[in-house]
Amino acid sequence: MPKRIVMFSGGIGSWATAKIVAERYGTDDLYLVFADVKGNSDDPHVGEDEDTYKFIDAAVANIGGTYVYLNEGRDIWKLFEDQKFLGNNRVANCSKLLKQRPARRWLKEHCDPADTVIYVGIDWTETHRLPAIVKNYLPYKAEAPLSEPPYRDKDELIEWAKSEGLPIPRLYQMGFAHNNCGGGCVRAGQGQFKKLLEVMPERFATWEAKEQHLRDVIGKDVAILSEVVAGVKKPLPLIELRRRVEDSPTLIDEFDIGGCACFVDFEDDDAEN
Repeated sequence: MPKRIVMFSGGIGSWATAKIVAERYGTDDLYLVFADVKGNSDDPHVGEDEDTYKFIDAAVANIGGTYVYLNEGRDIWKLFEDQKFLGNNRVANCSKLLKQRPARRWLKEHCDPADTVIYVGIDWTETHRLPAIVKNYLPYKAEAPLSEPPYRDKDELIEWAKSEGLPIPRLYQMGFAHNNCGGGCVRAGQGQFKKLLEVMPERFATWEAKEQHLRDVIGKDVAILSEVVAGVKKPLPLIELRRRVEDSPTLIDEFDIGGCACFVDFEDDDAEN
């Protein structure tokens, strides 16, 4: 019987994916692989939201199978400082080095490609991403159960989780589109960071301060966010975003949310630090 590996993120999609796999095939050979980005940090504003960790514990108990916890040892900020490179929505080196690479290493050590199926949590609205996912997971076979009928949106998945008695992560209840990276994430957009500032100002302040520290260390005008001014793409530091929210909120692109894609979008393999 093949090993069935769910790339587990703490989001509602990865829970639903794992639940479907468990219901179809049982849990004897089911593995839920979670790669943490908290590293050794004890800062509550670094890594996942504390409520996400609680949801993961409840989700694992609900699904069954074997939970695999991976932690590279660095949080995203230590990684960025080591590399002298600030992650952004174009190059998310934190995804690559803190999630993808540890997970790939675990797969290589524990799973035979001829007898392993990997599952990712994209749904039917993201099927255009599936060919690249299948290619990037080779020589392993990769599938996305939520891309198949019956088609359910995020609200329906949340209602399903509720019916299973699971506590719904507070980031969803606060209006965030994703339950990842504590409401931040270098792949997030202006709209998501505006929401983070409004509902979790202390966490936003941590992101702002750490981004500014990296800007000082790198010595260049770099930022997580960007904007296009007169046809030219420019960095948009979080300190500037905060000032705009406070003074000129109409200058913020509320629809620029971004998206979590740590196990479905793959970076070029060009960094080893």
